[in-house]
Amino acid sequence: MREAYNGMAAADLDGVVWQKSRHSNSKGNCVEFAALPGGAVAVRNSRFPDGPALVYTREEVAAMLLGVKDGEFDHLGVASG
Repeated sequence: MREAYNGMAAADLDGVVWQKSRHSNSKGNCVEFAALPGGAVAVRNSRFPDGPALVYTREEVAAMLLGVKDGEFDHLGVASG
């Protein structure tokens, strides 16, 4: 079994405020983000709120968001229309 190097149990993140996109579907299939003390950002699957959370630096999240805004990941999503 591989050991996670940047994750933790989301249930251990007491007191954080999780946020999901207003574009999330009604079935709860989305990711949620939470700002952590010290500036890191946690990401979890909304279907498993007590499951694992991946933790990223603000710089890593900023780079990902720039890529999303630039359309670099459009091929991974569902086409709108």
